[in-house]
Amino acid sequence: RHPLATFFHLFFRVSAIVTYVCCDWFSRSFVGCFVTVLLLLSFDFWSVKNVTGRLMVGLRWWNQIDEDGKSHWIFEARKASLNQIAATEAEARIFWLGLIICPLIWIVFFFSTLFSLKLKWLALVIAGISLQAANLYGYILCKMGGGSDISKVAASFLSQTVFQTARPGDFQKP
Repeated sequence: RHPLATFFHLFFRVSAIVTYVCCDWFSRSFVGCFVTVLLLLSFDFWSVKNVTGRLMVGLRWWNQIDEDGKSHWIFEARKASLNQIAATEAEARIFWLGLIICPLIWIVFFFSTLFSLKLKWLALVIAGISLQAANLYGYILCKMGGGSDISKVAASFLSQTVFQTARPGDFQKP
C-alpha cells in the first residue's frame, strides 16, 4: 500500500550505515563523513517518526507541552480493519525489522569503534544509537499503549512479535 514510505523507511537507515562503513574509502574528510552520516540519521529519525510509522503500522508519538509548561508524551495507535491489516502485514514486518535491527548494528559499531580506539567516531556512533533507539522506544510504547513500565512493555512487545502473528486487535489502542 505504501511502497514509497517503505523505501524511505529503509533507505535512510541503510544509507547511514553504508556511508559510515565506507566513508574512509570515498573521502579522507572526517568532518564531511561525520556530517553526511549525521544528516542521514536525522532524515531517518524524522521520516520514521513523522511519516513511515503512521503509514506503515498506524502508530505515532510526540511530545506536547501544556500551558503549565509540563511535558506530556502522547502515543497513538489507529484502529484498523481486517482489510488494512492484510494489506499492510508485510509493511509492518519490514517496519519492525528495520526498527529493531538497525540499532543493534549501531551497537556493534559502538563496540568496534571503542575497541579499535577510533574515538573520534564514537560521538557519531552514539548519535546513531540515540536517534534509532529513541524511535524504537517511542514505537514500542505506542504498540503497547503508552505504559510507563518499560520492562513490562518490552517483554510484552517481544512476546507478541516473536510468538504471535498479526491479529485485528494489534492496531487498537488498549
